[in-house]
Amino acid sequence: MVILKGKKFLIYGFGLSGKSCFRFLNKNNYVRILDDKEENIPKILSKKKIIKKKLRRVNFDYIVLSPGIDKTSCSIKKYLKINSNKIINELDIFYSLCPKNKKISITGTNGKSTVVSIIYKVLKKSGIDARLVGNIGFPILSEKNINKNTVFIIEVSSYQIEYSKYFISDIAVILNISPDHLERHRSFKNYYETKFKLIKNQTKRGVSLINKNLDHFDKYSKKNDIKSKIYKINPIVSNKIISKISNNYFLNKNNLENLKFVLKICQIFKIKINTFFETLNKFKGLQYRQQTILKKKNLIIINDSKSTSFSSSINLIKSYRNIYWILGGQSKMGDKLTLKKSDFYDVKAYIYGKDKNFFKNKLKNKIKCKKFKNLNDATKSVYNNISNDKSLKHIIFSPAAASYDQYRNFEERGKKFNLIVKKLKF
Repeated sequence: MVILKGKKFLIYGFGLSGKSCFRFLNKNNYVRILDDKEENIPKILSKKKIIKKKLRRVNFDYIVLSPGIDKTSCSIKKYLKINSNKIINELDIFYSLCPKNKKISITGTNGKSTVVSIIYKVLKKSGIDARLVGNIGFPILSEKNINKNTVFIIEVSSYQIEYSKYFISDIAVILNISPDHLERHRSFKNYYETKFKLIKNQTKRGVSLINKNLDHFDKYSKKNDIKSKIYKINPIVSNKIISKISNNYFLNKNNLENLKFVLKICQIFKIKINTFFETLNKFKGLQYRQQTILKKKNLIIINDSKSTSFSSSINLIKSYRNIYWILGGQSKMGDKLTLKKSDFYDVKAYIYGKDKNFFKNKLKNKIKCKKFKNLNDATKSVYNNISNDKSLKHIIFSPAAASYDQYRNFEERGKKFNLIVKKLKF
C-alpha cells in the first residue's frame, strides 16, 4: 500500500495524468516535476517545483511515472533502472485512497472505450453512483464527493498496467488481445503478460472476465497461480439478443462481440435485462469510434479514426459491402492482416501517410489500392470515384495505424476527416 502523506514524490511526465497527480499530491507532500518537453509545464508553476538535473540530490520515496513514457528509452532511463522499486502510477495513488470501493477495470486491444461507456450508463441508469475514469480521458484523481458506495469503471491501457504496483481491481475484464504497442513492450509475449497482470494481482475476492478465445490463458493461469474467480466469456451473441437491439451502432461485429461482457457485469450487479437493452438502444456511440457521420439513401460514411491497428479495423470492414476504405498513417510493429482474399472482394483501398508502402504490401493481391500523400488527397479521390456508383456504398475511414506521422492523436485525425467530408459536400 502506498503511504502518501509526508512523502517525497517525483512526477515524471506532465500530461493529464501527471497534472492530476500533482494537484492531489502537492497538498501534503514534497513534489517535484520533470518533463522532457518543457512546454508541457505551465509557466505559472513555481520554478521550485520543477527539477531538471541532479535527481540524485533528492531521495524521492516514489516516482510517479506517466503511462506514455517508455522507461527504457527516456532521458532518465538509468535513474529509473536504479530506482525501479520506487516507480508507481496514478492507479496506485488512487487505490491507496479508495481500497474498499468497487472497481471494474476494462482492458483489451480493441473496444475498451465503448464497453466502459456502456457499463457506466447501465449502472447510472440503475441508480448506482458510478464514475467513468481512466484511459478514456477522465483522470481518476480528479473525482470528487466519493462515498463508500461509489463504483469506478476504469478503462486501463497496457501502459498503465505496466507501471502499476499496488492497484487491485475487484472485477477485471480482458476483452481481447492481439499484437499492439510492440514498439513499447518489445514482444507479443510481454504485451500479453502485461495485460494479464490486471488479473494476476487480484485476490480471492476478485472476479475476472476473459474472452474464452484467448490463446494460452490456461497455461498462463497455472503458471501464475491466479486467485480470482474466472469467467470465460463466449463473445458470440445469440440471435435472441440481436433481435432486441435496434441501435445500428451495435450491429457490426466489432461492437457486437463485446456485449456479452456487459451482460455479465449486469448479472453480477443484479441489473435488470431491460435496463441493459434500453441503455444499448439509446447509446449514441463515441466520437471517432465507428461513428456514422453521414447517412443518405445510397451513402454511409463512418469515421473510425480510433482504429490504430488491423485488428481494430477488420470486423468493421467485414460488417459491410461496397466499401471505400481510407487507411494509413504510422504502422505498428508486428501488426498482421489475418483476413483471406475472399473477405475483401467488395473493398477498394485508399492509402495515405508515412507508411503507405507498408499498407500496400499488406493488401497486395487482396485489394485494389491507390496511394496518396495525405488524408485530404485520399478522401478527395474517393469523392471523385463514387460519382458513378449508384448503389449503396460505405466510405469507411478506419486507419489501422497510429496518427503520429501527421497528427497529434486520433482525435485530431478524426476531426480533420470530418472537416474534409464537410468541405467536399458528399
